[in-house]
Amino acid sequence: MEKYKIQKDSVQETLIIPLYGRKLAMDMYPENFSDHDCQQLIEQIDYDFPRQSKVMEKIGAIMGATRQYDLAAVCKEYLSEHPNACVVNLGCGLDTTFRQVDNGTAKGYNIDFPDVIAVRNQLLPESEREKNIAGDLKDTSWFSQIDYKPEEGAVFFASGVFYYFKREDVKKLFCSMAEHFPGGKLAFDATNARGLKNMLKTWLKPSEMGNVGVYFSLEDEKELLDWSNAFSGAVRKGYLAGYRPLDKRYGVIVNLVFRYLDKHKMCQIIELSF
Repeated sequence: MEKYKIQKDSVQETLIIPLYGRKLAMDMYPENFSDHDCQQLIEQIDYDFPRQSKVMEKIGAIMGATRQYDLAAVCKEYLSEHPNACVVNLGCGLDTTFRQVDNGTAKGYNIDFPDVIAVRNQLLPESEREKNIAGDLKDTSWFSQIDYKPEEGAVFFASGVFYYFKREDVKKLFCSMAEHFPGGKLAFDATNARGLKNMLKTWLKPSEMGNVGVYFSLEDEKELLDWSNAFSGAVRKGYLAGYRPLDKRYGVIVNLVFRYLDKHKMCQIIELSF
């Protein structure tokens, strides 16, 4: 089988880190995570995966897989009340969350840059009720491709995406979404300014992605409510222990690190309601 080469120092390269992390987490704790596509996907990709110490590799893997678990949990909760909703993956990369939450009636949409979608169409072609959309999230023309009905609802999620956006671009996108998709919900991971610096130092530079800019941070989720009257609520949870308890098998030291990151808002899941 021909492998798909991911170029160094490219936007597409950012999708490799969470994919590889989920693969490692599935290898270590298959009963904790449900991304069964990631192992197969890794085998189909031509990329020199960076190696770190075993501890750092373990921490990164669990963090990436837990983030996906959390966002899937938000989608499942929303679908429990809106079974026919649109489930929209913003900056999807090679993520398969919709397949994990699909209830048989929801509609899935995966949005990313054209070159990413071209690879996705080969590795993860559209399934029934699932559509891959090529475009730039900042160009809201993609709104028209979502078969949104207010009575059915829409839940949006973004994993590891908005760190790379300027603050003004995040604000513009969120406000536009709230106006266009009333009754919807957006879930995304975020960090504060301290966490953003830590991300660049700990994860991006060691993976030879130090030239990729990270910009958006959030000190308090309530800041978002000042952006638009169309926002009806904002909730923050720690993304390492906010949606289920930590597993003792991760180890005392790893779990202490996770509790610290959650407590100091360096790893957050934000649920923004419209």
